[in-house]
Amino acid sequence: MRKNFLDLLFFVLLAGAVALVAALIRPGRRELVIDIYLLFLGGLMLLVFVHATRQADGFNQPSEFERALHRRQPTIERLPELARVEREVGLGAATAFDLHFRLRRTLRTIAAHRLSARRGTDLDAEPERARRLLSPQTWETVRPDREPPEDRQAPGPGRDEIRRIVDELEAL
Repeated sequence: MRKNFLDLLFFVLLAGAVALVAALIRPGRRELVIDIYLLFLGGLMLLVFVHATRQADGFNQPSEFERALHRRQPTIERLPELARVEREVGLGAATAFDLHFRLRRTLRTIAAHRLSARRGTDLDAEPERARRLLSPQTWETVRPDREPPEDRQAPGPGRDEIRRIVDELEAL
């Protein structure tokens, strides 16, 4: 707003200086110079009013039609279940406690389903057969009688080991 006022003042003063010089050069035409100066000021004020009304009306904003023409970016909503599993993997890879009490439950569900659907083996009812079908590291993670870790702050297996276990369960 201040910049607009300074621009307006500059043009008024410039036009006044031009009118003064013209009146001094042509003393017999002072009325014409004053008329031209006042006409210029009127046009300048008209531009100021048009600009002010455009700003007040929000004319610079796109219309409803223009907004409808632009494609909206689809909002990507994360599935709550996916967010929960990602959180479990992150925590389970970090500490042995979170692996046992958070991620192990999900890994056991996956292992039980895969063993039952693909190998006809029940993880809880046939632990010896399930043990033979799984690698030692995976079996240690999903076995029914796994004890909780003694040290709650012990480091977890890491993301690579979790990835290897998941890959093995997917390959069943």
